[in-house]
Amino acid sequence: MTSTSVSRGTYQYLRSEEDYAKLLDRYDNFLFDCDGVLWSGTEALPGVASVLRKLRARGKNILFVTNNASKSRRMLLERIQQAGIEGATEEVFSSAYASAAFLKNVLQFPSDRKVFVVGMSGLEEELDAVGISHIGGTNPAQKVVMNGLDFSALLADGLLDDSVAAVLCGIDSDLTYVKMAQAFRYLTRPGAEGPVQSGERGGGCYFVCTNEDVTFPTSQGLWPGAGSVWAGIQSSSGRTPLIVGKPNEPMIDTIFASRDFDRQRTIMVGDRLNTDIAFGTKGGIDTMLVLTGVCTLDDVRAEDAPAVPTYVLQGLGDLDSVA
Repeated sequence: MTSTSVSRGTYQYLRSEEDYAKLLDRYDNFLFDCDGVLWSGTEALPGVASVLRKLRARGKNILFVTNNASKSRRMLLERIQQAGIEGATEEVFSSAYASAAFLKNVLQFPSDRKVFVVGMSGLEEELDAVGISHIGGTNPAQKVVMNGLDFSALLADGLLDDSVAAVLCGIDSDLTYVKMAQAFRYLTRPGAEGPVQSGERGGGCYFVCTNEDVTFPTSQGLWPGAGSVWAGIQSSSGRTPLIVGKPNEPMIDTIFASRDFDRQRTIMVGDRLNTDIAFGTKGGIDTMLVLTGVCTLDDVRAEDAPAVPTYVLQGLGDLDSVA
C-alpha cells in the first residue's frame, strides 16, 4: 500500500487486490455507515451485498452505524434487508437509538417526565422502546394555527406541558415554525438550564440532538439534515445541545459498551470526513473513506480537512474480488 501525506496526516489509497487482501486480514470488526456507503437513495451500491456476505463467511463482525434519525433500528433493518444485506436488530446503531439510550442510561431521565420531540416516527419508536414518554413529533397534542405573526395561539393555556424536561431533535420532514417555537419555549423557560428532577413541574430541560449532519446524500442529491433542523432552535434559544451521533462520544460509547471489540482490530467505514472519519479517530480506531457518498479525494487533501482517514477506497464493492 502506498502512503500519501497531506496537511492533516497520512492515508493509503487501496487500489489492488493485494491491498484489499491485507485490509481484510488486518481487521475483525467492521463498522459501516449506511447512506453513501451501502446505498445511495433507494439503490444499493454495486457489489456491497456480496462483500458483506463474504465478510460474514470469514467470521468478521459487522455493525451498521448510522446518523439516520428518521428511522428506528427495526425500520433500518428492513431497509438493510431490502438491499439484500443480512443483518440483525442488535447490529444496528442509529443516532435515534443512541439518543434514546443516552437519555435513559446516561442522563438518567426521570420516568415521570416527558420529552418534546422535533423529529419523526423512528425517533419516537426508540423512545418507546426504552420507556420514555414523549409528546410532539408526529402526533402533536393539539393543532396550533398561527395567523401571520400573531403569537397568541402559542400562548394558549395547556399548549405547553410542564412535565416536559427535554427537547430531543432529529431530522423532521414536517418541521414547522410552531414546533420550533414550542421547543424554544421549553428551552428558555425559567430554570430551563438547571437540573432535571423527578417530581418537578417546569424547571430544568435538556436539549439533546441526534446528530449534526447538515446535509444527507440521496440518489436525488444532497438535502438538509438534522443539523439544519436544530440549528434554528439552537440559535434562537442560545442553548448548546448535547449531540449524540457521529462523531460524538455517546454513539461510540454505546457501541463499545455493548461489544467486546479490540479497537486495534476495528475499522469504521464511511463517506464523510466530519462524521464517519472523525468518529473513528475520536474513538481510537482506524477508518476508511469510500468515495461513493459525500466526500471526495480533494476533501481529504484540503488543508482544512476535519479528519484524514487511514485508508481511501473508491467503493466498498471493490472488495468483492477478494472478500
